[in-house]
Amino acid sequence: MSTVDGVRYETDGAIATCTFDRPDRSNAMDVPMQARYGALLRQAAADPEVRAVVVTGAGRAFCPGADLGLLDTVAAAPPAEGGENHRDVLAAASVGVPVVAAINGGCAGLGFVIACSADVRFAAAGAKFTTAFARRGLIAEYGIAKLLPELVGQGRARDLLLSGRTFTAEQALDYGLVQEVVPPGELPLRAHAYATELATYSAPRSMAVMKEQFAREAGLPLPEAARSATALMIESFGRPELAEGLASWNERRPPRFPPHR
Repeated sequence: MSTVDGVRYETDGAIATCTFDRPDRSNAMDVPMQARYGALLRQAAADPEVRAVVVTGAGRAFCPGADLGLLDTVAAAPPAEGGENHRDVLAAASVGVPVVAAINGGCAGLGFVIACSADVRFAAAGAKFTTAFARRGLIAEYGIAKLLPELVGQGRARDLLLSGRTFTAEQALDYGLVQEVVPPGELPLRAHAYATELATYSAPRSMAVMKEQFAREAGLPLPEAARSATALMIESFGRPELAEGLASWNERRPPRFPPHR
């Protein structure tokens, strides 16, 4: 276990956990913290022992967004261009390993984008969410104008982005933004148990390919998406995952899928 630049990283068998841990700023992100988060997710995705990642926050907050001190600096001297830090913020969407967000508390702005880019979201009862951007004089950052409508629909996404209003974990469940709301003390165990289920029963290669499909096929007409999926299906017929998946089913045992990396 190590904490560098405000992000703690640890592994437990096939599960890696990234924890935002910057207590003096309630887990608000500066640039080194963003870079560290992205680097750790890519590190986990490259590790053949890691089959799922949990992202959460230490203390009472998940991530309240960018450090306001950083925003003060940007406002005083706007950069000429944005650079590539969106790769770090959206790392969960691009890595080939499933990422589970365990939203333990305040989730806003940049932290909201990070949560939305995860594959699955669990939230602690009573956790508060807000997009926040409009109320800070900002725009829908880092692709959230694409991510959020895909999760909750255009009407609700416009409501949440334009108003920047605060809403609860229970409302987030109703909107379809999170998959489950659990008591705060049970959140770490629930997220870890779900990640363990993925790591135990789902083929790493299947999950990696599916994540690529989510990104690619969503923007295709249905016939084209079906043709693309058919080509991938035929390719999968000749891979060891199918034989092991069938054998484990017939033998009534957990599968022993090979690592994808």
